[in-house]
Amino acid sequence: MFRTAQPIRTVCSVATAAAAVTASLLLPTGTPQADAAPACPDLNVVAVPGTWETSHDDPGQGMLSLVTRGLPGSVRTDYVTYAATALPWEGEVYGMSKREAVNTARGMVAEMAGRCPATRFALIGYSQGADAAGDLAAEIGTGLGVVPPDRIAAVGLLSDPRRSPTDALIGPPVPGAGAGGARIGGFGWISDRVRTFCADGDLYCSVPQTDLAGRFAGFLTQLSAPDPFQVVNYAVTLQSILSEALIPGVAAILAAPADNPAGEQWMTQVQEFLMSGAHQSYPHYAVDANGTAATTWLHNWLADIAAQ
Repeated sequence: MFRTAQPIRTVCSVATAAAAVTASLLLPTGTPQADAAPACPDLNVVAVPGTWETSHDDPGQGMLSLVTRGLPGSVRTDYVTYAATALPWEGEVYGMSKREAVNTARGMVAEMAGRCPATRFALIGYSQGADAAGDLAAEIGTGLGVVPPDRIAAVGLLSDPRRSPTDALIGPPVPGAGAGGARIGGFGWISDRVRTFCADGDLYCSVPQTDLAGRFAGFLTQLSAPDPFQVVNYAVTLQSILSEALIPGVAAILAAPADNPAGEQWMTQVQEFLMSGAHQSYPHYAVDANGTAATTWLHNWLADIAAQ
């Protein structure tokens, strides 16, 4: 009886430590970008930057500037301004920050769609921004959005914390799924227009199925400000964690030596991930046989779509 309680307490301890570390993993990259902005463009790219990459003064900076810079003149790029924070003392926890990004992006799409009935849309995002852009894309793709699915021309997600193994991955295969758990129902009618990118070793978009601490960390991050519309997603994600990762996770905790407990092993894994730079590698992470970087591939894809 007492032997069973100890692993459970240890699991909770590991999950708590995982959640505390998860919010600190996103780092800014890239350079500012400015675009010409036709009033009613053929293609409106709505770009959602990652954590700590945006501000109300200059949202058009960071990783996505490498994607949107130099797109054809028929394209208008609009960056989503939102808190882009993760920690409570920054003003908003991750869940509230992401919800602000989704709501703002949704409003931008609705406004443009109402004013310009022929304009198509591309939704792109990086990290927390990919989380938000992906949720909005799923909403539209399943028929619950502010525009019909046929107005979405492309969705490009760099390091999506809710990447599903069934999403169309551009680049080498990576294990598991996003730390936040896959979107229930996927992208619906726009699945064929979604492309996701996940660098090998990026724990945000590639957490092994049996990694109990990593998956609990992502789940608790999503729950930092619960969205009532995501209740079904939360329930299915938790059930998936318990059925797929609980037993292997407890086994790993029991097998860990006393001088190197499972919690410390996971913290070491996170530290190695931070030092690896995998999360910031997309400007040079090759995704095809020609060595094309993820950001370049996404840029070229959007340019080709704009020309159609």
